[in-house]
Amino acid sequence: MPTSELVEIDDLQHLFVNDIPLLDVRAPVEFAEGAFPCAENHPLIDDAERHEIGIAYKENGQDNAIALGERLVSGDIKSHRIATWRDFMERHPNAVLYCFRGGMRSKISQRWLMEHAGIACPRVRGGYKAMRRYLLDQTEQNSAACHPLLIGGRTGVGKTRLLLQCDANIDLEALANHRGSAFGHHPLPQPAQIDFENALSIALLKQVKSGNRPFIVEDESRNIGSRHIPPTFFQRLQNAPLVLLEADEEERIDITLDEYVHDSLAAFRQIAGDDRGFHDWSVYLQAALNRIRKRLGGNRHDQVQRLLRAAIEQHEKTGDTSGHRVWIGYLLREYYDGMYEYQLESKRERIVFTGSKDEVFDYLHRYYSIERETV
Repeated sequence: MPTSELVEIDDLQHLFVNDIPLLDVRAPVEFAEGAFPCAENHPLIDDAERHEIGIAYKENGQDNAIALGERLVSGDIKSHRIATWRDFMERHPNAVLYCFRGGMRSKISQRWLMEHAGIACPRVRGGYKAMRRYLLDQTEQNSAACHPLLIGGRTGVGKTRLLLQCDANIDLEALANHRGSAFGHHPLPQPAQIDFENALSIALLKQVKSGNRPFIVEDESRNIGSRHIPPTFFQRLQNAPLVLLEADEEERIDITLDEYVHDSLAAFRQIAGDDRGFHDWSVYLQAALNRIRKRLGGNRHDQVQRLLRAAIEQHEKTGDTSGHRVWIGYLLREYYDGMYEYQLESKRERIVFTGSKDEVFDYLHRYYSIERETV
C-alpha cells in the first residue's frame, strides 16, 4: 500500500472526548515518560533497538539508520509485533495509532498492519507531540472556561465519597493515584506527572464540551502525593466557591478506618498476598507517620507511634481492628484538625455553604443542578 494512501486523522478532540483506543508504537522508554489514559504500548522498536538506530542515525545518517531498523525488526520479531498489533486491533477495531511525531514509525506500523493483517488503522497526524501540545493548550483554555465547585472539610468527613456520588465531578485523587495526605499512598505507584496532566486535561475537556455545567472537585493542596496540579487549573480552583462538609468525630474515625485500614490493607494484599501484604501495609503506615514527625513534634509522634504499633500487633494476632480507632482519633484531634483550621483561614471568604452530607447534597442539587447518584 503506497504511503500516500495511509490515512491520517487530526480530530484530537474526538479522540479524547470519546475515549478512542490508542495504539502507541513508540519505544517503552518513551511511553513511560508520558502517555494517554486510553493508550496501550506495543512498540515498533524496543528500547535497545531504538538506541542502536539512534547511534546509526547520528553517525551515518537516515538511510543507514533505516536499513539497520529493517534488519533488527525482521523475521520472527517482525511477525510477533504485527501479531501483537493485530490482537490489539481485533479488541479495539476503532483504534488509531501514533508514534512520537506521526512520521516514519507510525507509517511503517500502519503499512505493515495493512499488508500483513489486512487491517486499515488511521494514524494521528503529528503523533504524540501534537496530542500532548493539544492537551496542554486545552488545559489552559478549559481551566479558564470551566465551573468547578470545591468540596472541603476536615480529614475523614467523607469528601471523596460525596464527590463520587455527584453526577458531575473530577476525582483528582483517582487521577493521581493518591489520597492527598501523608497516609495517602497506594501500593501501586503514582502515574508520571505527564500522564496525570494528560488525564486531567481530558477530564476537563469532557466537562467543558459536554455542556460546561458546574462540577465537583475536592479541595486539594497544590501537590497530591508527588504529583502537582497544573498551575492554571490550580489557580482556577483557588477562586472557586467552597462547600464545607461536616461530620462528627465518630463518623470521621469510621471513614478513616475504612480508607486507611480496611481498604488500604485489602489493596496491599491484592498485590502481594495476605502475609506479605500485611507486612508491606504496616511498613507503609509507620513510614507515613514518620513523614509528619517534625510537624507533629517529638512527644506527640512518640505517643501516636506507640498507639499505631499496638494496633498493628493486635490486628495481626487477632484480626481485631478496633485498636486503629485510637491512633486515628488521636491524629485527627492532635494533628489534622489544627492544620485544617489554619488552612481554612485563607479560604473563609469563598465558603458558600456548610452542612452534613444530606444537607450538602440538597444544596448542590438546588443551586447547581448536581444530581446525587448511588455508588
